[in-house]
Amino acid sequence: MNNLVLGIAHTAYSTAQMDKMLDFYCNKLDFKHAFSIRDDNGNPWIEYVKLADNSFIELFYAKPEQIKDGDKRYNHLCIRVNDINAIAELLKSKDIVITSGPSVGKDKNSQCWCADPDGNRIEFMCVSPESPQAKA
Repeated sequence: MNNLVLGIAHTAYSTAQMDKMLDFYCNKLDFKHAFSIRDDNGNPWIEYVKLADNSFIELFYAKPEQIKDGDKRYNHLCIRVNDINAIAELLKSKDIVITSGPSVGKDKNSQCWCADPDGNRIEFMCVSPESPQAKA
């Protein structure tokens, strides 16, 4: 697996306080807002904050009723890879259930998903040169 992994691409959180989160990460911590992704209906869906080259925080819009006190706000860990099909085959060979993919996401990157034993979602992503991440 090590020869396929390039590093952590992003960590993702859900928030019902997007303005405060963007203010915290961009104004207080001095990271840069990189880009936004809208859902199929054109509604705000995800905001990307750039930490360094190829390293982001992904913030998902959530309604206040979707996040109650004590709920996890963690959404998923994304591991950047150089070959999505090779990763998918490797996961299968280790009897790891792929919960989604390989497929291409709205950001034009190839992805596949699994979960750790506690159910934490893990995304494996191969960055496309046409993606907003590559252009950011």
